[in-house]
This record gives sequence, C-alpha cells and structure tokens, in this order.
Amino acid sequence: MADKKQNRNPISPKFNSQRKNKPRFSFYWIYVLLAVIFIVIQVFNYSNPVKEVSWPQLEEMLLKQDVSKIVVVNKEKAEIYIKKDRIQRDTAYKDFIKKGIGSFSGSNPQYTYQIGGEEIFNSLLKETRDTLAAQLTRSGKSPLEVQKSKKEFPYPPSSTTRTDIWGNILSYLIPIILLIGVWFLIMRMMSRGGGGGGGSQIFNIGKSKAQLFDKETSVTVTFNDVAGLEEAKVEVMEIVDFLKNPTKYTHLGGKIPKGALLVGPPGTGKTLLAKAVAGEAKVPFLSLSGSDFVEMFVGVGASRVRDLFRQAKEKAPCIIFIDEIDAIGRARGRNAFTGSNDERENTLNQLLTEMDGFATNTGVIILAATNRADILDPALLRAGRFDRQIHVELPDLEERKAIFKVHLKPLKLSETVDVEFLSKQTPGFSGADIANVCNESALIAARKNKNMIEKQDFMDAIDRIVGGLEKRNKIISPHEKKVIAFHEAGHAAVSWLLRYAQPLVKVTIVPRGKALGAAWYLPEERQITTTEQMYDEITAALGGRASEEINFGTISTGALNDLEKVTKQAYAMVVYFGLNKEIGNISFYDSTGQSEYSFQKPFSEKTAEVIDSEISKLVESAYVKAKQLLSDNREKLAQLANLLLDKEVIFHDDLETIFGKRKFDEQVAIESMPKAQPVVSEPAAPQDEKAPEGTQTPEIK
Repeated sequence: MADKKQNRNPISPKFNSQRKNKPRFSFYWIYVLLAVIFIVIQVFNYSNPVKEVSWPQLEEMLLKQDVSKIVVVNKEKAEIYIKKDRIQRDTAYKDFIKKGIGSFSGSNPQYTYQIGGEEIFNSLLKETRDTLAAQLTRSGKSPLEVQKSKKEFPYPPSSTTRTDIWGNILSYLIPIILLIGVWFLIMRMMSRGGGGGGGSQIFNIGKSKAQLFDKETSVTVTFNDVAGLEEAKVEVMEIVDFLKNPTKYTHLGGKIPKGALLVGPPGTGKTLLAKAVAGEAKVPFLSLSGSDFVEMFVGVGASRVRDLFRQAKEKAPCIIFIDEIDAIGRARGRNAFTGSNDERENTLNQLLTEMDGFATNTGVIILAATNRADILDPALLRAGRFDRQIHVELPDLEERKAIFKVHLKPLKLSETVDVEFLSKQTPGFSGADIANVCNESALIAARKNKNMIEKQDFMDAIDRIVGGLEKRNKIISPHEKKVIAFHEAGHAAVSWLLRYAQPLVKVTIVPRGKALGAAWYLPEERQITTTEQMYDEITAALGGRASEEINFGTISTGALNDLEKVTKQAYAMVVYFGLNKEIGNISFYDSTGQSEYSFQKPFSEKTAEVIDSEISKLVESAYVKAKQLLSDNREKLAQLANLLLDKEVIFHDDLETIFGKRKFDEQVAIESMPKAQPVVSEPAAPQDEKAPEGTQTPEIK
C-alpha cells in the first residue's frame, strides 16, 4: 500500500517527468475548434438544398393537384410541400430524389418560391384555384368533386414567422472572432522579436535579443585563431583564466574586472577576439549588438537591458558581449534637438544602473567593442563599469606576418609566395584587409585558370584593393594620356628628390576605379611625424599639378584628390597639431566629440582669418618648392614621362636609372617596398556636386 501511495504522490519524480512531457495547451486549438463548428453549421444548413421554382412551375403543380400545402415564411418565401403519393408516382419527383435535391421525407418542404408580396401571392393562388375549378367542371366532374378539390387547394396559405438563431449568432460572433484572431496574430508576430523563448507570451517585445552560446551551441574559435593582438590577448585571457580558476585571484583579495572595452579601428579583430573569449571561457556567453536595444516603442530599450542582465544573473558566471556599443553609449546631453526625454538616453541610464548600480552583478562580466570610444559617455567608461580599455590597433609588421599565416593555411600556394614579403607590402592594412587580400588573390588565380596561387596574384590583389579595378579599355585621348603621364611623373620625381617624402615603389597610368593614374609609395612605419616630414609629403602631393603647369603652361582638374589630401593635412598642421608659428602651440582638436553638435567654431573670426592665411601660405610655399625641383630636373622629368607613356607602368629601378641613386636610401630598405594608399589623379568633379567634406580627425603616424 505504501508503494502504491508513493507512486500516486504528485511530487514524485516520475509524476513530475510525466507532467513535463505533457504537451502544452495552444491557443491555435481554439481557432481550429471554432472553424470546425462553423463548417459543421454550414454543412448542416446546406446539406439538403431546397430547389427554388418559378411561378409557372408552381402553377402547373397546383393545377395537377400535387401540392399538399403552402407555408409562407416571414412574408418573403413560400415553402411548397408535395403530396407523398404524387412523389412516388411522378417521374419528375423521382429524378429529384435520385439527384439528392430537396427533402422528400415529408417533414421538410420540397420546393420554395420567392413571393413578391403576400397580397399578390394570395391573389395568384385564388386565380389558380378558380382556374382549377373551371377545368374540373369542363372535364365533367360533379359539383361535389369540384367543391372537394377547392377545399384541398392550399388557399389561403398558412403563414409563419421564423428566426434563424444560428445565423444571427454567427452574424454577431464572426466579426468579433476575426478581430480577436487578428489581434492575437499581431501580438504573436511582435512577440517573435522579443527573444527569451516563450512563444505563447504576447508581450515579448521587451525581451532581450541576445544570442546565447553555451555547451549546446559552443563557439569553436579559440585564441590560436586570433593572430597578432598579443597585448590585447593577454588582457582578455586573464579574464578567461579568472573564470576558470577564480581561487587563484580571490585568495589574494583580488576581484575580477567587471568589464572590458575593446577599442580600435574597423577590421582589427575586436569581434573575433570576443568570439575567442566565448570559445575559451566555457561559460554561457550572451552576444548582441548595441542596435538590438533600439526600438520605436518607448521604454523597450530599458526593458531589454533589464531582461539581458536578468538572464545573465540566472546563468552566472556569464559573459555579455555588446558589439558596437556606441549605438546606445553616446554621451548624454550632446544632442540639443532630442531634449531630456530621449529613448536612447533612457536605455543608457538603465545600462549604467545594471552594470554598476545599487544591486551587484556577481559573476557577470561585460565585454564591449567600439571604434568610436571618444563619443561614449564618461559614466560608461569609468572604473567599476569598464575597468579596462583594451586598444586593438592596426597590426605592425610582425603581427601582419602572423595574420597572413592564419589566412594562408587553406590556400594552395606556390613556392614563390613569401609571407614576409607580403607583410611588408601591406602597411596600414587591418586583419580584415589581409583576409580580403588572401581571398582576392585566390579569385584572381582561379580567373586565370591556375592550379596554385602565385606571388603575382597577391600583388594584383593588393593593387586591386588599394587602387580599384583596372580599366584598360577606358577611352582616353592621346593628349589626356600625355597630361596624366607628366602628372604622375611629377609625383614620382618630387618624392624621389625630397628627403622626408615617401620613396616611390610603382607608378602607373592605367586607370583604376575613378583614378586615371596612381603612384604607390613606401611609407615609413612611424608613430610620430615631424613638421618637415608633413611638409615634404604636401610638396610631393603637389608635384603632379606643378608638372602640368611647367610642361603645358596650364593646369587641369586631375589634381582633385591631391588637393583634398593637401588641404586636410595643412589644416591639421595648423589647427590640430600646433605646427604653425603664427597660431603657436595651440590645438583646437576636440577629443570629446562635443563639437559635432556645436554651430560655433572654437576660435574667433580673427583667428579663423589667420588660420586661412597660414594654410594658404603653407600650401603655396610647398607648391613653389615643387615647381622649383621640377624646373631644375625638367629633362629628367620629360624622360620619365615618356618612359611612362611607353611602358604604362614603371618601378623603382626605372627612377634610379634616370635620377640616379636616392640620397636617403640608407634610411629605408628599398627591398621591403611595402605599399600604401596611392596618390591618385581623378577627373574634375561635376559642377553640381558638393565640395569635398571637411577635415576629419587625423591620426598621428
């Protein structure tokens, strides 16, 4: 008995497992049940359809004395009942029985007739009765038989009033059911975007959209897949090590950092580093983007933040990764147009409270990534929320070599491919750019039907990414081609003759993208830049226009890209870096980003005039210097331009043959010859196009 009672115990594990396995009730069954009821009612009402007859047909039935009675329903329709003996005798009625038309059981009418009006219908019946009596009299019937027939004639017809209960009910219910069904459908569609499971919940729009990675959906990326970023990996691996071995730190009284912010340019591997953390930590990992909090409904962003941290606390220890956090982390009060009731600011306030508010989040670590840390709110960056800012910068030479090794593994390479050579060819390239180079080289080799990827394929891929698609079929007149050749020769000659200008690698007059010609240079990988270095770079950029004026006596619109670069660089020297004597050691650069929403410049009108004057003086002096260098070497310049017209592409050795060895070669190893962004010559901008945009925040190289 005890065993039986134990089995019936509702809290027994067996009983609980059975309850869990039972299917949940779904609202869809209600929709199905209502649909079945509606169909049954319709089938019941129309399973035995009654045939409608016209007056001549009804009159013929009356004259044959086949009608037993007529019932007028609601003064609209007459129900015709046929005598049972006539149904069995008349072949016409038997045909109706075989076809299943009407109900010939006697309890239901066999035919119906739509009356135009009760008085008109009664008069027609009366006339038909008199006609029947006259026919019987002419046929020799006795007066008694005629009188009997008149009594059996269904005149006057009986009348009744009927109410269609189901029809009235359905006429009221169907619109209500449709409204409820549409409402349920809309709410369920909204709930799909709310995350957090619970498909039967209709208010999931405030749920977090974070994607969960745990033991069942593990990430396969590890730190071995992340090449370079050695310093950043050390910082992040310490967080992973704390999750795996917490006692190693806690017995000394240390605490795990609450958050780490990955900061760096696009394509440097911030998200990849977060994936490696998810793959190495072996703890629940919630990943989402900053834009997932943004919604058109008021309060949804804050609700999703609360739900995100609720999930994280339930799964602690846990890691939350928010990609592109600047979507919600922008500094508060910067935009004067939105006011204080900004939905994005409400979301940020909730995020600040959850990260480090009155309640503690034990075991929850926040990782975030952004390439615009300067616009984030200071309260978000303080210690206690993001204790660490991990800078993920562009890779240097050794890091590029390690990245190339990772991306070259799945490729079929020729023996001519040298990883060190490729890493030297790509200064300033991010990890994403290097991955694109490897993929583009494979596509180029496949396009040429090669079995292996060769060194030249990588060179073509770098040229393709830096300069654009080669357009050899572009129609260019001989005079334009000559102008382009002298323009590019001017760039090459000035950069060769200046001490601090970047030495040339390759010059081409083959159009690429929008550029009609391009020159590749060897940039020195430096962290700071002096006034002389920036001045020589400006002078080299103006060498193309100076060459046009010296050789043709006129200038063209082909220097648009050069002038844009020169203007921005000269503006940065004067306004940002304090490299001008008149302005002095003053910088008007705003690292906080508040100037984005300001309509006033941070300097006076008088200072603005001085800035404009100094920028103009700086650019014009560089232009004069470029013209002087080219005038002193005019014959060599013409020789170089003619060689460029003949070959279309010239290299370092060709310049060395014409100008002799460069005096400053001992500073830079020419054999490395990495390639940077080309100085391109573009056609003139159309008159209706906007002028080039203003100066962006420069980076000190």
